[in-house]
Amino acid sequence: MTVEGFVPSPIDRRAKTYIAGHRGLVGSSVWRRMGSEGFTNLIGRTSAELDLTHRDEVFEFFKSERPEVVVLAAAKVGGILANNTYPVDFLSTNLQIQTNVMDAALAIGVPRLMFLGSSCIYPKYAEQPIREDALLTGLLEPTNDAYAIAKIAGILHVQAVRRQYGLRWISAMPTNLYGPGDNFSPEGSHVLPGLIRRYDEAKNSGATTVTNWGSGTPRREFLHVDDLASACLHLLDNYDGSKQVNVGTGSDVTILELAEIVANAVGYSGITQWDKTKPDGTPRKLLDISTLTSLNWKPSISLEEGIAQTVKWYVDNRHTASARRPSGAAESVASETVGG
Repeated sequence: MTVEGFVPSPIDRRAKTYIAGHRGLVGSSVWRRMGSEGFTNLIGRTSAELDLTHRDEVFEFFKSERPEVVVLAAAKVGGILANNTYPVDFLSTNLQIQTNVMDAALAIGVPRLMFLGSSCIYPKYAEQPIREDALLTGLLEPTNDAYAIAKIAGILHVQAVRRQYGLRWISAMPTNLYGPGDNFSPEGSHVLPGLIRRYDEAKNSGATTVTNWGSGTPRREFLHVDDLASACLHLLDNYDGSKQVNVGTGSDVTILELAEIVANAVGYSGITQWDKTKPDGTPRKLLDISTLTSLNWKPSISLEEGIAQTVKWYVDNRHTASARRPSGAAESVASETVGG
């Protein structure tokens, strides 16, 4: 498909490709996908090996390695509690990471870069489903506005590079993500892994009830991280436009329905209660994915299948998964903590 007068061609599978954040939920999935699709020169660095907030280190890395393709999936992420409690950390750290990586990539003329953001960039009360042109048309959700502003800055950075230097950089904005390897810690988990941990603990302790935050009526969209990885490679091969591209499933469920799917997958047979004194958050957040589907991509993993797979991974890795803490260089997409 021609976008902005350019006919994209598939990425050379031999090109040196740097995945920033390759150990996180998103980055590791992109790494696996690219490896399975024949990429033979993937490179990554852990945060201990390369601190992306240290500008000189990042520039030296790019000067030494000279990648031809960059996937920027590194960021400081967290749930609603962390975002609301530490807004300076989420704003400053993410601005440092993405600015350092993009400036260093520009310095050596990296021809192809993908910046990954989050659906929280859109106004809190955007028309549903949310189109890409809703960006900067309204007020953000205040509990994660600092993170959202950083991601919006990243989108504008990509657009500025395209306008000033003509490099084929692009941005993708995924919806709420989940999958094996997610963060299940009480302090850092998002809604879906949080529900999985809660129902699993209730089942193992013999608890007869589980209490979730809110009314259960808000609607949310969830995308398996392996579908995101598939979409990322598809966009790198087939898209070249300044507009950020929404990545999702095009369908959503209520938090109540989500809780039921999780409870069934875990095997919990008790009663679910809802604490309506706790906030629900935005009533609905569903992405319009027509730009992506026009490029002949669609998700392949159903929510039920993906949750069952994620539950199995969590059960097999329960102790280490629940002990994880939010890191400064993990996956780039933060979803909301709805349901407590």
